[in-house]
Amino acid sequence: ENKPNVTEFILHGLTQDKTVAKVFFSLFLLFYATIILGNLLIIVTIKTSGQLNSPMYFFLSYLSFLDISYSTVTAPKLIYDLLAEKKTISFVGCIAQLFAGHFFGCAEIFLLTVMAYDRCIAICKPLHYTSIVNKHVCGWLVAASWVGGFVHSMVQTLLTIQLPFCGPKEIDHYFCDLHPLLKLACTDTYIVGVVVAANSGVISLSCFVVLVVSYAVILLSLRTRSSEGRLKALYTCTSHITVVVLFFGPCIFIYMRPSTTFSADKVVSVFYTIVTPMLNPLIYTLRNGEVKNAMRKLWSRKVKWSEQ
Repeated sequence: ENKPNVTEFILHGLTQDKTVAKVFFSLFLLFYATIILGNLLIIVTIKTSGQLNSPMYFFLSYLSFLDISYSTVTAPKLIYDLLAEKKTISFVGCIAQLFAGHFFGCAEIFLLTVMAYDRCIAICKPLHYTSIVNKHVCGWLVAASWVGGFVHSMVQTLLTIQLPFCGPKEIDHYFCDLHPLLKLACTDTYIVGVVVAANSGVISLSCFVVLVVSYAVILLSLRTRSSEGRLKALYTCTSHITVVVLFFGPCIFIYMRPSTTFSADKVVSVFYTIVTPMLNPLIYTLRNGEVKNAMRKLWSRKVKWSEQ
């Protein structure tokens, strides 16, 4: 039996400089608060607004929930460790963090792909949109995203947990991830590394292909539209394309390669685990008049209730 001799790991964190760590503590605490408040505001606005009842906003509310969940896997531990003398995490906690990170991260990749499909149908087949992407279909697509994330995460976690860890136990990262953990295993991890990279690579590539095809179809369909129609359609898609680039770029850099670690991995990981979930609410609200109007109405109702 492969039982772990290591009961806990020591995380190197983002920095060893205490002054820089204090600056990062304040910065990431602000970032995390923004993630929670911004994404909760979007969820509450969509759920309470009678106008935001299209599939696009249904998916957006789940994207906001995933952003909160995904950032919560790493951000609180990172913030705490920035001021901690000893940055440790138990073996069980490390595996749990690995599972949760890949579960929510992969579910978000699938959901972003579903959102691209939704925009493709809405723009290319507007007359049939409500019949193709109905509530029943939306529910199944979201459920498929969760199931896909779970299956992917289970594969990655089971491949990692069966490895023997007998020392060293220092992880050169601020959270438990695949490549740093494979580096610590007391056995040859080449085959496992290839399987892990292939698992992540197939998902990332297949979703990326679907995204590219979806937007290629959208661009081709816009050739027959008026200039006003093209601008409106492109304006609708720009927010989603921005989010896709911000999330997929760093993920592809980290996971679509053999089991190796680079010095830039920590910075790139901060980008997709904290920065992107923080920017998503701003991207979708600043470029979406319907969401901004719904938020104004929500605020007006809140003010009236407080005055009564």
